[in-house]
Amino acid sequence: MNALQTILILVVAFVAVFCQTSFPLLCHWFGAQIDLLPALMVCAALNTDLVTVGLLAVFGGLCFDSVSANPFGISVAPLFVVGFLVFTQRELILRELPFAQIVLGAAASAIVPVITVLLLLSGDQQLLIGWGSLWQWLVMTAGGALATPVLFKLLNWSNRAFGYQPRTETSFRPDREIRRDRKLK
Repeated sequence: MNALQTILILVVAFVAVFCQTSFPLLCHWFGAQIDLLPALMVCAALNTDLVTVGLLAVFGGLCFDSVSANPFGISVAPLFVVGFLVFTQRELILRELPFAQIVLGAAASAIVPVITVLLLLSGDQQLLIGWGSLWQWLVMTAGGALATPVLFKLLNWSNRAFGYQPRTETSFRPDREIRRDRKLK
């Protein structure tokens, strides 16, 4: 784990929040805004350390809350809970499989809004919850599920492009000739 990977994840979080608020085309098509932060949290929890997960939860949650109608800081705890749960079980998860990425992205994108609504209800907030909220929740879940493999590929590509790749050395020289037809005496 290096600092460049942490910086790249935080930059992607900032760009994701910016794109969600600046380009509401998908919101007009589907009637719901797709949240990319839970999908990014899954990627960070599977590929980095707990410090990066915490930084992403705080930075991404505060960025998201600063442009939404949520109280400031309410999104930090749900993002961290999802990131921590995925981080603790990452040895058991097949992180390279797109199916596993889609399932984890869907689960994270479904759990984060539910925890956020529960926190808002426990704080005596007046919420507009109805049957339309179920549609928005389903669209957010499907959008996060489809965005997770894309974010995995983007982060892997950026890590290969900008990160340090150790060179593997073998003990055999490439110009060495190995004779295979030697007879035993």
